Amino acid sequence: MSRTNDIVAMERRRFLGAALTGGALAAVGGGVLIPRLSARSAPAAPVAANGTDLLLECFADDGHRLGPCHVRKLVLTDAQWRERLPEASYYVMRRNGTERAFSGPHERPPVPGLFRCLACDTALYDAATEFDSGTGWPSFWQPIAKQNIIESTDRMFGWTRTAISCAGCDSHLGHVFTDGPEPTGLRYCMNSVALRFVPRIG
Repeated sequence: MSRTNDIVAMERRRFLGAALTGGALAAVGGGVLIPRLSARSAPAAPVAANGTDLLLECFADDGHRLGPCHVRKLVLTDAQWRERLPEASYYVMRRNGTERAFSGPHERPPVPGLFRCLACDTALYDAATEFDSGTGWPSFWQPIAKQNIIESTDRMFGWTRTAISCAGCDSHLGHVFTDGPEPTGLRYCMNSVALRFVPRIG
């Protein structure tokens, strides 16, 4: 395994270990439209099974591109996802829900940084590509790496949209629309409860 893959594997283990003890997955925003779920304080159970091998684009927390790296897709049972994620995040990420507009952090951060998946820590967006869309949801004109997200067709509510999920764990993040700014003309409209912002130090 290359040094880059060693670093990525170590960082992923560190994040997952912290998440299992409740240290990395604090609630990030309220006002989500969800059914009431019972509170859970026990640590999450071990990963249900090793997922498929993925080739993603990996980034250090300082924004440095580490290059392509092999990781295992995070696979958990529904019960394990409920244990692992805050209630609002579980509803959005595992039940394809949507948080209420303006209910969570949605403005461009005052410092540089990147946004990672709250569930598996995959790098998703650079804060430099975020813009104020006026919608009340974090909006970006491009992902940090195309291979780190999955696009799929969403026909809920009677119209066709393009849903965006995290490639590292298949968690729902939001949707992409064609009314964004240049240079892409796209608006990746994300749920704040699905993202973890990492400020860039130095």
